[in-house]
Amino acid sequence: MSNDNNQPVLKKAGTAIGVGLIAGLAGTLVMTICQKIDMKMSGRKPSQTPSNAVREALDIQPVSESKAQEVSNKIHWVYGTSLGMVRGIINLFGLKGLAAHSAFFATAWGAELCMLPALRVAPPVIKETPEVIGKDALFHLVYALSAGLVFDAIMADNCAVSNGND
Repeated sequence: MSNDNNQPVLKKAGTAIGVGLIAGLAGTLVMTICQKIDMKMSGRKPSQTPSNAVREALDIQPVSESKAQEVSNKIHWVYGTSLGMVRGIINLFGLKGLAAHSAFFATAWGAELCMLPALRVAPPVIKETPEVIGKDALFHLVYALSAGLVFDAIMADNCAVSNGND
């Protein structure tokens, strides 16, 4: 089984997913920096929504409340990094550039908008203020674009190196 580039399908999928993980990590880094800047400017505290979501989804409690922020931080990084795999899958379906970035943004933000209210750890978006919605959308846009640009840059280098006979 090969695609039009003569690369085995599994190799192409593995590359896209692996590069997606790297891109997801990069996107999470950029998003985290933006969130930390926002927290410093606005005085808001770090969110415990990630640990609250895990509590609801897995029906577990942290050892202590002081660990909740540490758990939230780790979940934020793992979730953002692993979500990068979706960017790789989008690429496998042939979407590139702005179309791929848009689909990834819609997936990343859409997952949050559906998942968190379903877990009862955040209100539905229609009950949020425009400022909260705007910031949340902006953070997810920064994440999706950063991850997408890193993904595209790595894949461009990967394609330039590969001669299709690997």
